[in-house]
Amino acid sequence: MKVKATALLITSLLVLAGCDQAEKSAQQLMGKAAESAKQAIDDTHKAAEQALSDATGSLISKKESTEKDAEKTESSSQEI
Repeated sequence: MKVKATALLITSLLVLAGCDQAEKSAQQLMGKAAESAKQAIDDTHKAAEQALSDATGSLISKKESTEKDAEKTESSSQEI
């Protein structure tokens, strides 16, 4: 009877140790997945900022050139 109880106790400890190892592995995997997701979000954010900057930059340069053209037109009409 003692042998069966000892074997059962050892088996239980091995199962618990295996579960603990599986939990640690799962936590590591979740940590890596979270880090990958964070990196993807950061990359997407940077790309969106760049696209917005490009779009607004071209709008601003168009507006500036339009304003310069308007100033030139006004100064030309004043000279006449």
